[in-house]
This record gives sequence, C-alpha cells and structure tokens, in this order.
Amino acid sequence: MSWQSEVLIEGEAEGEVLRFDAPISFWGGVSPVTSQVTLAGHPQHGTAIAGKMLVIPQMIGSSSSSAVMLELFFTGLAPKALILGGRDAILPVGVIVARQMGWPTIPVVVFPEVPFQTAEKIFIARNGQIEKG
Repeated sequence: MSWQSEVLIEGEAEGEVLRFDAPISFWGGVSPVTSQVTLAGHPQHGTAIAGKMLVIPQMIGSSSSSAVMLELFFTGLAPKALILGGRDAILPVGVIVARQMGWPTIPVVVFPEVPFQTAEKIFIARNGQIEKG
C-alpha cells in the first residue's frame, strides 16, 4: 500500500513507526538528553523517539519545541522522520536550522488522518510517497 503526503522538508527515511496517541509539545514533553517522552500522563510517557518514524497527529504549541528538536539532532537522538497530522511550523524550524548547520536531517511530511500505527514499518520517498511494509 502507498499514500501521498505533502512534503514540508524533503528527504528519505525508513523504519518503525512510533505514533503519539495524544497531543504533545516537545518543550517539557520530550527530553533532548534521552529522547524520551517526559510529559506526565502522556500515553507514550517513557518511550524514546530516537530513530523512529514519528507520527504526531496533533501538536500542542510552544515555539521552544523547535529548540528541543534541534537539540535532538545535536545529541544524535532525533527521530528518522516526522509525519504530522496537520501543518506545523514549529518542529520543522528545528529541522531547517539543523540542516543550515550542516547536520544530517530528516523528512517532514503532512498526512491528515494518518493511518500508521506503532511498530509498523514504513518508507518515505523524497516526493512524499509513503509505503507500508
């Protein structure tokens, strides 16, 4: 199966999905030191996002989330990709700044009504095509 997403930041990535089951802000919600979800009461509390195809159906604002994303790149604990349920400028800014600093970055795509579930394997192509399996 394959789907077409909207590309915010081009790139290719392949790996295992981690889907957030509740909205989150990276500022105070994700540790830049461990990549673990630290937001108390969040369904994925304690889960590391490093190396995952991170599906975030809904964000909670905080412009500081982009700084947390940048720190995740700096520490080598960034996810492999971001699949957002809607357009968001905050997390992609962290990815763009990392790219400007010459660090390897990740694709960021928008896909409303994201069907992917935790532990599924997916691939994102440069054109935003997502394949499962």
